[in-house]
Order: sequence, then C-alpha cells, then structure tokens
Amino acid sequence: MNARTESQYLQTLSNQHLDALEEETIFILREVAATFERPALLFSGGKDSLVLLQCAEKAFGRGRIPYPLLMIDTGHNFAEVTEFRDFRAQELGAELIVRSVEDSMKRGTVRLAHAGESRNVHQSVTLLEAIEEFRFDALIGGARRDEEKARAKERIFSHRDSFGQWQPKDQRPELWTLFNTRLQTGEHFRVFPISNWTELDVWQYIAREHVALPSLYYAHARQVVERRGLLVPVTDLTPAREGETVETRRVRFRTVGDITCTCPVESPAATAAEVVIETISANVSERGATRMDDKTSDASMEKRKKDGYF
Repeated sequence: MNARTESQYLQTLSNQHLDALEEETIFILREVAATFERPALLFSGGKDSLVLLQCAEKAFGRGRIPYPLLMIDTGHNFAEVTEFRDFRAQELGAELIVRSVEDSMKRGTVRLAHAGESRNVHQSVTLLEAIEEFRFDALIGGARRDEEKARAKERIFSHRDSFGQWQPKDQRPELWTLFNTRLQTGEHFRVFPISNWTELDVWQYIAREHVALPSLYYAHARQVVERRGLLVPVTDLTPAREGETVETRRVRFRTVGDITCTCPVESPAATAAEVVIETISANVSERGATRMDDKTSDASMEKRKKDGYF
C-alpha cells in the first residue's frame, strides 16, 4: 500500500470509539484510586501498559499518579523495553518498584527444572511475594479480552482469593458499571481497565495520541530461525539449534515479554499508522502469533491465571 493510499485509508477509518474507551479506562483508574488503600499499576514497558499509563496521566496529571508502578522482572527482558520502562517512569515522576524472579530463585521460592527453562511462568511467585510485601489490595494490569481465550473470561475487577488464585466461577457480576469491590483479609483484585480494547484499538490510540514505544515494536532487522511455525529471535538465551538456518529478516514484535518465549512477526511496518493497516488484516491473535508459552496447550493461560499469573 503506497503512502497516499495509506493516508486516504486512515482518514476513512473511524477512531471516534476511542474516546469512549479512553473515558471508560480513566473512570476505572479513578475508581481504583478512590476505592482501594494500596493499589499498584503493573508496568512492563510494553505497548498495553504504556497505553494504560497514558490514560493514567490524563486521569491524574503528570507527577500525580496516586499509586506506584510495579514491574516483575524475569531478568530475561529485552533491554530496549526495560530502558524505556525506566525512562517513562522517570518522565512521569512515578514511583517504580521492581521485583525480580532472580531474587525469588535466591530465596528458594522459585526453582527451575533446568537452566534453560523460561522464567515467564515463575513471575506468578514473585508477583505474589510482592503483593504480600507491600500488602497491595489491587493491581492494575493491561490485559485485554481479545488476547486469549482465558482472558476473555475476565471481569474488569477480577477477584483473587487469599492464595492469589483466580477462580472463574467466583467472579462477580458487573452490571451497569457497578463493581463489588469488597474483600476479605488476604484477598485482592486484579483490575483491567483496557479489557474492552482490541489490538487494533490500542494501535489506533497509539497513532492518535503519538504514544512513544520501545523501538522493537516497529520493523527492524533481526536474526531469527523458524521453529514450530514461529520466528524465534537468535540471542544468547535463545540460540539457534543444530540444523536450524539463521536468517536476517525485517520483523517487529506485536507483544513483548520474556526473551525466551516471545517471537517477532515478519513486517515492514515502521510507524504506528502502518501497524494499524497491518493489524486490520491480521487473522491470528497477537499471543497466538508470537508466544511460545501459549503453544503448550489450549488451557495453558488459564492454568497460569489460577496459579496467580497476571
């Protein structure tokens, strides 16, 4: 699609619905601040959490976000993302709390089956330890219902029991935007203000609001190998295996997580507007196209959520 055609197409693509989505998100962010004593905003430096942070800045103002930002670091995150995370937190004057899976490993609460095992799933343990340490009663996250089947079951205010577990049958109805936020001792909520957004909504919002993102969300040259239908980045943590052919391709990341389980997609999209056009024609969800840890079984995400995952 040439530049002129792309520009004309974007002009005909309505983004008026973004105002309603943004308004809902701001309302929920303010509701959390008014209702809970010790909330925190889960902030990874990824696109969804950056959109959430943009809405928080609009809700409260720069330097006035009333809850800290919490990052659970596997130690295997992309440097571009962690550097951007630190920059954005400092820019907003927000408190940033980082807790590491490596610290949980030193305490013996996380034990890897082998040195090369992905640490992504073990974030649940470190997150629950952070909740206990700071006595958080609500954690705001950037999950969306369109990402994955288990996440489609989520309420906006997702109740977690005293073990930090998600029980789908125990979730509370949310009629007429009325939220039951009562808690028993030791329980907490995970709150998802952008639940009703889609990947396309996120990218339209990024384009409209000029939300800055880490560079790896846009097209760049990277060495990859094809494995199980995915493009696996070649890194020290994910080296090529015997018999695999290393290729340099122009790729971008649709979602970003632990290096050991996050894959890019082939793409020439170098701007948010170009990603919007590309996203319209996508026929595979972003997690389905890019996450190795979701390939293990159809219920893999639901199992992790029941264990306390984000």
